[in-house]
Amino acid sequence: MTDFSQRRTMMVDTQVRPSDVTKFPIIDAMLSVAREDFVPTAQREAAYVGENLDLGQGRVLLEPRTLAKMLDALAIDGDELVLDVGCGLGYSTAVIARMAQAVVAVEQDEDMAREAQEALMTANADNAVVHHGELVAGAAQHGPYDVIVVQGGVTHIPASLTDQLKEDGRIVALFMDGVLGEVRLGHKRAGQISWRLAFNATAPVLPGFEREMTFTF
Repeated sequence: MTDFSQRRTMMVDTQVRPSDVTKFPIIDAMLSVAREDFVPTAQREAAYVGENLDLGQGRVLLEPRTLAKMLDALAIDGDELVLDVGCGLGYSTAVIARMAQAVVAVEQDEDMAREAQEALMTANADNAVVHHGELVAGAAQHGPYDVIVVQGGVTHIPASLTDQLKEDGRIVALFMDGVLGEVRLGHKRAGQISWRLAFNATAPVLPGFEREMTFTF
């Protein structure tokens, strides 16, 4: 029988800590959440590999290092409301739920949204809810949010999403340019988002976040 708790410890010791992520809330959350319960059954044995994990439908679960460094850049407080965009099967939501006051996850794949909600309930993540709808639309009815996390690649962030961020709120997203990507941390001030580079990573671009077409005449 696989000892997933041992793999969880190894993931943190070999993928998370060496990436300069040492904040206790992040380490504790990633040691506590059973990642194998938030992946397709056929992928359970691969749940702790140090790469993006295929969820099907062109979607991935971000590698542990990428998620950990995103959370490190955001420095989520225990009294904050977080919007988790593109939660897949709910792993990132479960991790964030251990750090924030509450999490609203958005997933547009109906099957994934249902499975994520079930997995979160099983994990006793009582402060998390899954909203089924378009990723780019967010979940304005539950906002505004202190923090927004986008769980996959983007080429742009629409105003429909940043409008749901509180003044002085933070957003993190992985901007892709071809096969290369960089995670940027954004701060909202005077209604505008100012971005800075956090680190490099890669992931498929999420539905709705593809490059906007521009036409020239």
